[in-house]
Amino acid sequence: MAEHAKVIAVTGSSRGIGAEIARELGRRGFTVGCLSRGGGLPDDVPEGATLLPFPCDVTDENSVTEALAALVRNAGQLNGLVNNAGLLVEHKSAELSVADYDHVMRTNATSVMMVSREAYPHLCDAGGGAIVNIGSFWDKIGVPRNLPYCASKAAIAAITRCHAVEWARNEISAMNIAPGYIETDFNHDFFADEKTREWLRQRAPMLKPGQTGDVARLVAALFAEDIPFLTGETIYLDGAQSVAL
Repeated sequence: MAEHAKVIAVTGSSRGIGAEIARELGRRGFTVGCLSRGGGLPDDVPEGATLLPFPCDVTDENSVTEALAALVRNAGQLNGLVNNAGLLVEHKSAELSVADYDHVMRTNATSVMMVSREAYPHLCDAGGGAIVNIGSFWDKIGVPRNLPYCASKAAIAAITRCHAVEWARNEISAMNIAPGYIETDFNHDFFADEKTREWLRQRAPMLKPGQTGDVARLVAALFAEDIPFLTGETIYLDGAQSVAL
């Protein structure tokens, strides 16, 4: 199989950052397995891109196993994985139930462990590959009402490091991309609000949120450049906000 026909699975690919990652990989000639709960493709698939839809609930082991197996049957192999699926639900910490905490952790972090584990034998069969996880710059800051989300994103960074160390001998690299505030179709109205814009002007060095394309181009570049020695790291993509005074 030609270099530019490598097969990448992307979870949570129907909307937002995941959809833009799938589109950008497709633009660059990769075959993209679009894994989402609804099993559909993102809107505006680029002309000539090969995007294949598969239903997948990342919180269900059987669903994950079946989706990846179906992708490999259809595309011939698996060369990479993007763990993007996730959710954010606000709760006051003093009122946070174990059930709500577990739901966010399972969707955001346990899924990364599980999907990566199920992808592992397919990557080995292909002679190696790369896993790119989508974390958050909230993995190292305290955010009111967001304990589960912050904890889950910190866990993703730890999972990334462990996979990088354990699977290096199998020629599998693992990276974690930690975006800052990114404007998506989910939060467009929030970022369009003048109070939000003023808050960003006061706190964000670039005075604005990032765009889904910023994340997608970085993810696609990691696969396109194929640098196996770059592994186990978290790359913060937040316009310097997390390091600003």
